[in-house]
Amino acid sequence: MDTLVRLLQLLVLILTLPLHLMALLGFWEPLCKTYFPYLMAMLTVNCNRKMDSKKQELFSQIKGLAGASGKVALLELGCGTGANFQFYPCGCRITCLDPNPHFEKFLTKSMAKNRHLEYERFVVAFGEDMKQLASGSMDVVVSTLVLCSVQSPKRVLQEVRRVRPGGMFFFWEHVAEPRGSWAFLWQQVLEPTWKHIGDGCCLTRETWKDLENAQFSELQMERQPPPIKWLPVGPHIMGKAVK
Repeated sequence: MDTLVRLLQLLVLILTLPLHLMALLGFWEPLCKTYFPYLMAMLTVNCNRKMDSKKQELFSQIKGLAGASGKVALLELGCGTGANFQFYPCGCRITCLDPNPHFEKFLTKSMAKNRHLEYERFVVAFGEDMKQLASGSMDVVVSTLVLCSVQSPKRVLQEVRRVRPGGMFFFWEHVAEPRGSWAFLWQQVLEPTWKHIGDGCCLTRETWKDLENAQFSELQMERQPPPIKWLPVGPHIMGKAVK
């Protein structure tokens, strides 16, 4: 099986050779950073339509976390285009964090459409190092389709626990297909090329293991089929965790 994976990876590499050469020469990453927000903006419409009820069910729980002020300090990791904003309840004060500065103009448009939210700031940083955010400064942290592309899910989750001790962490992430399946084989074949197309996205990441090992006091998650069938991403996990 490993030999077959390597042969098929080589075939895909040959078919996408210009992309890999651009990446090797350092030309692809800046191009990807520029076009990726536009790609995500297009996919978001279809994805939100299919996940509407599930996202509403998940994020409606945020309302119950508001204190006496009626406000909730919410940090969204890898905020992207602000696809989740419409699902957040009134009273949320949103801090957005993403390593790609090209998302900011999309966030501004999303906030203009969601006047029930308070937009705090946009922080350009990686989830593994959120030193710009004070410890214990957040009530809620949200991560949707983010942990697939970070360098270290373990470090990101450590930072999540630092900025929101005692608070809630909501997540929705795509994960690897079952090992040994043909679907997993194709994820292995496509992953080296897909990581360039998807701005670092890893198709074979078993994120549920990182969540289980993150020492949360409570962890709830459910497995779901992928909302967009024609993409090589696998099943999704959705849930929440408490320190």
